[in-house]
Amino acid sequence: MAVELDLERALVIGVASSALFDLEESDAVFREQGEERYREYQRDHLDDFLEPGVAFPFIRRLLDLNDLSDRERLVEVVILSRNDPETGMRVMRSVASHGLDITRAIFMQGRSPYRFMRPLRMSLFLSANEADVREAISLGFAAGHVVGHAVPDDGDMDLRIAFDFDGVLADDSAERVFQSGGLEEYQENESALAEVPLDRGPMADFLEKINRIQGIEDSKSVDDPQGYRRRVRVAVVTARSAPAHERAINSIRQWGLSVNDAFFLGGLPKGPMLEVLQPHIFFDDQRRHVEGAALSTPSVHIPFGALNRE
Repeated sequence: MAVELDLERALVIGVASSALFDLEESDAVFREQGEERYREYQRDHLDDFLEPGVAFPFIRRLLDLNDLSDRERLVEVVILSRNDPETGMRVMRSVASHGLDITRAIFMQGRSPYRFMRPLRMSLFLSANEADVREAISLGFAAGHVVGHAVPDDGDMDLRIAFDFDGVLADDSAERVFQSGGLEEYQENESALAEVPLDRGPMADFLEKINRIQGIEDSKSVDDPQGYRRRVRVAVVTARSAPAHERAINSIRQWGLSVNDAFFLGGLPKGPMLEVLQPHIFFDDQRRHVEGAALSTPSVHIPFGALNRE
């Protein structure tokens, strides 16, 4: 039976080769010796497969979720690359060598292909090129800048995802109140509006597609309550604390979405918590949180909202 890809239903992710693989060596050639030498270098190393990058364990586990359905493709990952088609061959051979089920790619020499997110119905674009990510965000796309270094992939099939709340799952309207009025005004505002949902933020569509996959796991668990082991788990890790936690919980519920775990840290450092939680990816809109988390956790900066305007 053919497996259908429905772009409207599937979770579609765009990933730059710089997020998926470690390109430090070849990028150094490009910076120091120019484009033509870079092209020669890639040709000379066509069969030297690239090592995993920051987003590799996350992407591999996402793709593995396709085995939850034999009728439709749940996850589709598309390479979006600034390489030209010829130098992109090394990327695609590396994809194949690592056994990643990625067959679609867009190569645009020297230009970011994030503009093709809309026709591909992508919920997220990941890249190590911060300028590309910021431009994508400014145009209303969900995009994230991967930060830090690759961590070993233990090869299991579990997928743990952690999100900040404000500026990531939700918009940054509450954060703007905090920045302008301070903690007391912020707490009063969030208490008064506890039942009023915030507007959805840049990563809410991504969470919606993840929840759909979790729904398939729910059905499998009902059919096989003793034998089925759930693979996907989602957490919110936020600087909010009581009483502001209620608006976050109510917003997620009223959006029709859900998370498994929530950490309301009241401004405590997130890094130590994430080191114990061990998500395969963590999304946050504040650079300082991302840099702290990236010491132990594959992390992504979502440059959304007033705090990220340059």
